[in-house]
Amino acid sequence: MSDRALLSMIARRAMIERGLEPDFPPKALSELAAIQRPAEGEPWMRDLRSLVWASIDNDDSLDLDQITAAESLDDGRVRVRVAVADVDALVRKGSALDDHAAHNTTSVYTPSEIFPMLPTTLSTGLTSLNEGQDRVALVVDMVFGADGSIASSEHYQAIVRNQAKLAYRSVGSWLAGEGPPPTRLDSVPGLAANLRLQDSVAQRAAGLRKHRGALGLVTIEPKAIFKGDAIAELEPDWENRATQLIEEFMIAANECTAIYLSSCKSPSIRRVLRSPQKWAQIVALAWQVGEKLPEQPDAVALEGFLERRRQAAPEKFTDLSLAVVKLIGRAEYAMELPGGTPPGHFALAIRDYSHSTAPNRRFPDVLTQRLLKATLAGLSSPYSDAELTELARRCTSRELDAIKVERRMRKSAAALLLSTRIGESFDGVITGASEKGTWVRLFQPPAEGRLTLGYLGLQVGDAVEVKLIHTDVERGFIDFIAVHNEAKADGSNPAPNASSHTLR
Repeated sequence: MSDRALLSMIARRAMIERGLEPDFPPKALSELAAIQRPAEGEPWMRDLRSLVWASIDNDDSLDLDQITAAESLDDGRVRVRVAVADVDALVRKGSALDDHAAHNTTSVYTPSEIFPMLPTTLSTGLTSLNEGQDRVALVVDMVFGADGSIASSEHYQAIVRNQAKLAYRSVGSWLAGEGPPPTRLDSVPGLAANLRLQDSVAQRAAGLRKHRGALGLVTIEPKAIFKGDAIAELEPDWENRATQLIEEFMIAANECTAIYLSSCKSPSIRRVLRSPQKWAQIVALAWQVGEKLPEQPDAVALEGFLERRRQAAPEKFTDLSLAVVKLIGRAEYAMELPGGTPPGHFALAIRDYSHSTAPNRRFPDVLTQRLLKATLAGLSSPYSDAELTELARRCTSRELDAIKVERRMRKSAAALLLSTRIGESFDGVITGASEKGTWVRLFQPPAEGRLTLGYLGLQVGDAVEVKLIHTDVERGFIDFIAVHNEAKADGSNPAPNASSHTLR
């Protein structure tokens, strides 16, 4: 069995264990067979096909949810439009396709295979904003001030055409002056200048959010690279100027959509990250490196601490980020009634926030899309408050299931890659030390495993040489021993101190 087939088999079992459905039911496939073409535009929709639209996504992404275009205005203002694929136009509420999407609520991304929320005939075809093809879309039309703030916004439906399918890596290196321009820039008049304009707005918007307390966290999620069907390496997927550009405009579009629905007295599904309950442990973490944070949660103070640590110890920042991410907790979905006081998103420093820009991949975005279309048409909500409350709960639960499957499969891929290297030594860094165990991340390949021998006295952040002694691909286990610390392996880990506990 090939590496890819083995990982796909494990992934399917992992999904089923979590209650996720890896395959589409027959009724959904029957509905799919009847969908022969993309949704057609209506005469009342705006025709925006002439704009210099472009998508920027991962190199291998085919499910294109959004495209962007910018336009300079006076007084340093810039108009940015984000067009989002109108998935609801083909996937109707209550259909079998919709029921399957509502069950899984998200696409599941594993190293060997993507298990899409919607069939690829739709998600990478008829509802994807593919290059050179006309599509119906919902547009968030925003005007940014010279300082990066959102001065105004408008929502409407339109017909659009993606002029260029671009990738994060090539666009990011070009924007940073570290690589040549992507090939499509030469063939689409005005695209290079448009992307430069978008980048300048995104950088100002990011700076403003940072000033307000948006957290600049960086974590590593290595991506498995295949040669044919054999796993060849793990490659870190770092942020760059292009990922930042898209992130800023998606955050802005999601914020504007939440505010718009509230202003129209519509209920909404919010993306919420509450004030950290483990703030005291974050304070203790800062104290261990000589920093002082206020006693009560303060995003501005936390971001200041993070930026200082990024500058002081850049080699340890990803591990610090991971520790803070774990202590902050997970975001969730929540139904919000008009006139309420949403808890907001602590890490983004935003009060009003929804998920609305990835409807091919996430069901909450489909829900928001339907609420938005109803509001634009002057209709009441297509869902009752009770339905939205239950759907928000389910989306939160299913997202966690998908995250656990994806994490397990990243570990299985790493175990498979290392399975032929038993007995070899590697350099790494300690990433966790607690009563649950001691963990090390290798520098190359960037895989993480557990130290079973020689861990006493090691602290988070310590450099260590380790020897690989065991892998379990099915369960994603990787076991090491510390090469120069074996003499200390005569007992279990001591009780963790404040630093090691909070970093785990």
